[in-house]
Formats: sequence, C-alpha cells, structure tokens
Amino acid sequence: MRREKRGVAGNSVLAAFAITTLKIVVGVTTGSLGILSEAAHSGLDLVAALVTFFSVQVSDKPADADHQYGHGKVENFSAFIETGLLLLTCVWIVYESVNRLFFHSVQIEPTPWAFVVMLLSIIVDFWRSRALGRIAAKYDSQALEADALHFSTDIWSSTVVILGLALVQLGRIYQIAWLNRADPIAALFVAAVVISVSWRLARRTVDALIDAAPAGVRNQILEKIRKIDGVLEVDRARIRRAGNRYFADVSVGLSRNFTFQRSEQIAGEVTAQVHQVLPNADVMVHSVPRARRSENIFDRIRAVATRHNFNVHDVSVQDLNGKLHVEQHLELDEQLSMKRAHDEVTRLENEMRSEVPEIATILTHIESEPATIEQAEQIVKEPRLEQRLKKIVKEFPEVVDVHEFQFKRIRDRLYVSCHCTLPDDMPLAHVHDVQTALEIRFKQEAAELFRVLIHPEPMTDNRR
Repeated sequence: MRREKRGVAGNSVLAAFAITTLKIVVGVTTGSLGILSEAAHSGLDLVAALVTFFSVQVSDKPADADHQYGHGKVENFSAFIETGLLLLTCVWIVYESVNRLFFHSVQIEPTPWAFVVMLLSIIVDFWRSRALGRIAAKYDSQALEADALHFSTDIWSSTVVILGLALVQLGRIYQIAWLNRADPIAALFVAAVVISVSWRLARRTVDALIDAAPAGVRNQILEKIRKIDGVLEVDRARIRRAGNRYFADVSVGLSRNFTFQRSEQIAGEVTAQVHQVLPNADVMVHSVPRARRSENIFDRIRAVATRHNFNVHDVSVQDLNGKLHVEQHLELDEQLSMKRAHDEVTRLENEMRSEVPEIATILTHIESEPATIEQAEQIVKEPRLEQRLKKIVKEFPEVVDVHEFQFKRIRDRLYVSCHCTLPDDMPLAHVHDVQTALEIRFKQEAAELFRVLIHPEPMTDNRR
C-alpha cells in the first residue's frame, strides 16, 4: 500500500512540475490570462502534489506512544492546505480577469504552441487523475482523492482556456473586437470551477479534521447494534476518521447478570456489525451493566452477588404473612477463615436488603468453593450396596430406572454417582425435588456414603 501510494504521488509531482513549467512559458509569450491562470492553478497543484507526496509517507506510519490513533490526520491536513492554496489562486484569477475586462486591455497572441501545451496538459491531467483516483479508491486516501479531483477539474478548465484562445483567434480573423474578451471570461470560468471544487473539498477536509461523523453512518450502526440479542440499549456511538482509518467508540447496556464471557461475546457481535458498515474500522466496545425491566426478585438477588463475583445457588423465596424470606447457598473460597467468611456474608446480605427492600430476612448457607483438585484413591466395586440402592428407587414412581453406578473412595470417604431416567415432560423443579429426595434416601439407607451425585436424563436420551 505504501509503495503504491508513494509511487502515484511521486509521478503526480513530476507531471505537475512539467506542465506548470510549460504553461508559464507559453502564458508569458502569448499574454493569455487563461493560460497564466492555468499556470498559477498548476503551480499550486504542484505545491499540493508535493504536500500530498510527503503526507502519504507520514500518514501510513503505524501508531506510536505519542500518536495513538496513528498519523492518518496528516492526509486530512494536507487536503486542507490544498484547499487554501486553491482559494488563493481564485482570488488572483478573479482580480486579474475583472481588471482586463473593465480597466486594462491586454493584447493576446494565440500561437500553435499555446494550443499544443493545453492539449498536452489535458492528456497528462487525464492520465494522472485516473491513476490517483484508482489508488485513492483502493486505499481510501483523502489526500490522493483531493489530488485526483484537482486534476480532473483541470481537464475542463484547460478545455475552456483552449475555447477562449480559439475565440480570440476567430475575433482577429473576422475583426470581431468583443471576442478578445473571451480569454479573461474563460479565466473567470476556471476560477468558478476551482471555487466549486475547493468548497466541496473544504467541507470534507474540515469535517475530517473536527472529527465529524460520516453522514448517515452513525444511524446505520445504531440500527444494526440494537438488533443484537442481549443489547438493552446503545448508550453511545462515536465515530472519527484519521486518514483512511475509522475509529468507532461504542457503549452498550447489557444485563447486569451477564457473565464476563457473555459480555465479551456480545462485544464481538457489536464489532462485527460495525464492520459491516465501516470495514476494517478500529472498534472499541464498552459494556455498561443495566437492570432489565423484566427482572424478578431472583435476578435482583443474583445481581448483587454477581457484582462481588460471588456465586449463589439454590435461592428460594418464601412469602410469610406478606413478608419475603430468602434462603440461599453461597460459595466462598475454602481457604477463608470462619470469621472472614461470615463477614463477607453479612456484608452481602445487608447490600441485598438495601437493594431489594421487599426482603425481610435472609438466611445464607455457606459452602466452600473448591480450589484444589481432589485425588481419588480408587474406584471400588460395591455390588451389594448397589443392589440395596436400586431397591430404594422403587419407592419413587416417577423414576424410570437408575444405572451406571460408580463408587469412589476419596480421603477414606465413599462417593457414589449414578444416572437417573425421568419422563421427558417432567418440570425441572419436580426433577430437582426427586433428585434431592432420592439422595436423602440413599444416605439414610447407607450411612457410609459421604456424597451422592445423581445425573438426571430424559427417557428419549436413555442409551442403556
């Protein structure tokens, strides 16, 4: 990219230098204001081409500690300089044209060389405007695009100058005096074209320099982001451009109960949607926790726990005489002391009551959160115990069967796990009740069992 941009900008400088030199020589020898105005226009194009050549070398440098958004603004600034130079050209052309039309007549001497130089200028401008435009579109370079726009308008202004010289020549041949004014009129037309181009370019460069968002782009981005599942609101969407790069800063509201991983997934989806509108944009997504309107009391309780990175489960809420009583299980680091664990729970319960004032009392069952991998001593066979446990299952009509019993000894304690088949349409709350009751009966039947784990599965997934 850098090689292509530098190459086309360098060729533009060489072409501008050659054309400017030829126009100055022919303009001075013929006295044509049209050609002199074109020479001045080309001279400033040469300056602009030089500015563009150096700007594309700087703008493509990667970001560093002092320029964290890169150096792309150099291209926008160079385009701004070109605009100022073009406007200065117009001031001189208009002044000299008015002077020749109304106050000071100048004799024009159209020569074959004048027509040759202007035709050559049109050919060169056509070649370099196409070359610049192609690379500008390929790499979205505003500086190269400004140069391409200049040279494409040069084609039309040079054509007008040729027409003016031809009319002056016709006036001499047919003795029509007023046709001598065609040259300054042609110069005024050149000035009008340059002002029109400068105005359009000025608006774009100033917008880029003051970080104006491209028209309609923000609304497109907002519309796409709001359709993402999980996004509650779009708090902010800011877009800025530096050279050929866009930077998007998006802040989205997500449910406060989302995990960090889920938030990261949504941030990836937001980035993908922004790239559909602005490919290759540098996107920064900031997620803000928000309470959903549909939150129930369980969501609000878990939100307080999640805020402190606590894991609560088995939350139950009872309504006793119009007052809510909460029971919950809370996992804490197994290495905490009793005093520190109790202090954490007290602080959490106070915050829950403050945020959910409907709660009258909270009872928290503290569990240790495993931080080490237990080393199983051995997997053991307990056929008699397995048969005793299978007989207990007959007490539960909901249970279709139990299978895949496994017994393990860990730190001289007996663990058992099994699979339990239940009806497909059984509600999950009932499933949990059956599991709990079955675990209790297993421990009643075999006091040596330290832990019982039952995995429920539907009948359609029973692979026995």
